[in-house]
Amino acid sequence: MDTSNPPRMISETTTLVVVARTKKPKTPLPKLQMGILMVLQLVEPIASMSIFPYINQLIRELGITGGDDAAVGYYAGIIESLFFVAQTLTMLRWSRLSDRIGRKPVLLVGLSGTCISILCFGLSTTFWGLVVSRCMCGVLNGNVSVMKTMVGELTDSTNMAQGFALIPIMWCIGGFIGPLIGGTLARPQDSWPGLFANPFWSKYPYFLPCVVSASGIIVGFFVLLFFLEETLSTKRRPKLTATTLGNSNGVDSNNREDLSQTSNMPLQSLLTPTIVIPIANYAMLALLDIALMALLPLFFSTPTYLGGLGFTPSRIGMWMAMFAISDGIFQALFFAKIVDWVGPKRLFCVSVSCFTPVVLMFPIMSWLVHTRGMVDHAIVFTLVSQLALTIIWDMAFGTVFMFITASAPTKNVLGTINGLGQTSASMARVIGPAFATSLFALSKEHNILNGNAVYVVLILLAGILRWLGSQLPDEIQDRDE
Repeated sequence: MDTSNPPRMISETTTLVVVARTKKPKTPLPKLQMGILMVLQLVEPIASMSIFPYINQLIRELGITGGDDAAVGYYAGIIESLFFVAQTLTMLRWSRLSDRIGRKPVLLVGLSGTCISILCFGLSTTFWGLVVSRCMCGVLNGNVSVMKTMVGELTDSTNMAQGFALIPIMWCIGGFIGPLIGGTLARPQDSWPGLFANPFWSKYPYFLPCVVSASGIIVGFFVLLFFLEETLSTKRRPKLTATTLGNSNGVDSNNREDLSQTSNMPLQSLLTPTIVIPIANYAMLALLDIALMALLPLFFSTPTYLGGLGFTPSRIGMWMAMFAISDGIFQALFFAKIVDWVGPKRLFCVSVSCFTPVVLMFPIMSWLVHTRGMVDHAIVFTLVSQLALTIIWDMAFGTVFMFITASAPTKNVLGTINGLGQTSASMARVIGPAFATSLFALSKEHNILNGNAVYVVLILLAGILRWLGSQLPDEIQDRDE
């Protein structure tokens, strides 16, 4: 890499402009391109979330726990953590590659890897088969970071909140459809014995939800291939006009060389407080969120005598789907308006403050089950309250994406900065599932703090995130100005 003439670093004291207070008219979102991106954002969480309703039952059926239900959490956490280990090792490389060769080729590789890995997961009959298939998905897929980069390139300071609001919406819709597919289609030979009487379905009882999820990815692959336009400025196909032909060997060529040089700036030059603080917030947010997402199905599936709710996979899928669709509707209708109203920093701080009461709902439900002996209306009310607080919590993601995007000194390093953010988040997600599920199992096995030690630790970490949120800039940087 040539560093003899590195690009000038942006001053850390760059003037910040409040997005909500500018008088500039809002730029309309490019509907077709954003729509294609959202299709891609949709198919991946469908695949990743479809395994959660049945993963704990699958581990029990593999027999690796020796019949110890309390140990299921250890193995479920390991499987999901190893996915993020693999993603952490490759995410930044995919993001930097997208700054050089373009966003579209990297997305195509990522979708192919996700499709192959989910099919392999459904055909796995051993614990290590599950591990290898999830690791394959992590290694081959850098799409999360690249798609956020493309949203940043397709928006400006006036419509950034609208653009980034769509990302959690798609994840929420995918989080609705995915668990519904996983919970409904798992073990089809039990639900529809006449239709799935072939011995294949008894040998691979969880293949059907995987193949349905893979079908959506294949559709996304061809939509991307034929309709999505490249957003990296150095790889866009210029229109053949008199102006572009006249400048083909002049200013345009010089600009492309400058942009190419900027995209190759050393990582060390990007590690300024302006960039690091939003990334640190995203990493801690990802740690707590993945811990919560790992605890939800584990708590739902844990037998009532161990302090869980004892739900079946189909009931788990129904509740997780309800969580996701309610969240998606709220984000779609209100997120951008709330950002304009209260500002991104204040919204982020309010959102992360909701994590503590969300976690407190778990021991409350355990106590209710213990005293009442069954899942009744009081527990359903507590679940609905937890859902409402989780919706507010999830708004933190849209706001932190805005801070990360606005921290980029130029758009041609936006892929690298999103890669740094996603790598940090993936590292946090490596720790999160194994940490939360193992601490849950440890708390229950040894009755630490009456089985509630996991919740106390998560609440303490939420306090650290609240402090990190206070370090974010008060205003969003407008890169255009």
